[in-house]
Amino acid sequence: MKKSIKSLGVVSIVALITFSFTTLKEVKKEIIIENSKIAWKGYKVTGSHQGTINLKSGSLTFTDDKLTDGEFTINMATITNTDLEGEYKGKLEGHLKSDDFFGVEKNPTAILIFKKVKSTGKNSYKVIGDLTIKGITNTVTFDLSVYGNKANASLKIDRTKYDVKYGSTSFFDNLKDKAIYDEFDLVADLEF
Repeated sequence: MKKSIKSLGVVSIVALITFSFTTLKEVKKEIIIENSKIAWKGYKVTGSHQGTINLKSGSLTFTDDKLTDGEFTINMATITNTDLEGEYKGKLEGHLKSDDFFGVEKNPTAILIFKKVKSTGKNSYKVIGDLTIKGITNTVTFDLSVYGNKANASLKIDRTKYDVKYGSTSFFDNLKDKAIYDEFDLVADLEF
């Protein structure tokens, strides 16, 4: 009996020492802004428009090589259109920056903060985060993949949840072919 108690005591001490000195390795990796890209695509009854928008800053945090956190700030003043040229390109970009859409003068940044990250397979994660646009925060859920020093995510955003209602049939009647769908897509290709 004494031998069993001594053995149990030794095992307990070894376990305590092992767990005391086992630390998780957490690494915060900054996004390389100039090598990263966010593309957007908005849809309307008569087609779609697309373009890009730049990150101001961003980081992904890994614990023991598993994604555990992330935070991004988007520079809303950099929103551009890539499917139009000349006067129409300038008009659309100006309209997107106006108070009808993202009001970039009053709201120069949008922020995404990860709240929960769950591994869904090798290099794949389900992320729940808080997205703030025009000072309004809503929860978003999206998939994110990590390969080496690169990450990719696709988000579908309901703009009306952020008080971006221009041309929305959810708020205006008789828009006919001038209607703009509420959801738009963001695709982020990131390097860190």
